[in-house]
Amino acid sequence: MVDAPDPEVVELATKIFDLARRGETETLVEYVDAGVPANLTNDRGDSLVMLAAYHGHADAVRSLLERGAEADRVNDRGQTPLAGAVFKGEEAVIRVLLNRGADPLAGTPSAVDTARMFGRTELLELFGAR
Repeated sequence: MVDAPDPEVVELATKIFDLARRGETETLVEYVDAGVPANLTNDRGDSLVMLAAYHGHADAVRSLLERGAEADRVNDRGQTPLAGAVFKGEEAVIRVLLNRGADPLAGTPSAVDTARMFGRTELLELFGAR
């Protein structure tokens, strides 16, 4: 039998995921610096980086990656933060992820596949230069 998660832990995790979604970088990194895992994931496998990337928060993405978060960590659907940023058209996030080593071919669909789907030839050129 599996014990139910502590409601206080769930509440704290929810707060941290919301900080990533809203791009509240300073508070988010205070939690990570205090011991919250930089690769914390929610019940769908979305990491803090994924949530920050998808919502366009380049500073939060950069800060998490500087603290050891994985740029290419896939969620439960096989998606990477880079592919999510391409889908949302978040160019500042795309550049941060690429500069920190994100692989445009990782995940399903990959960032390259996503750029092709949406006709983002400028991104395909950027990825090709890597």
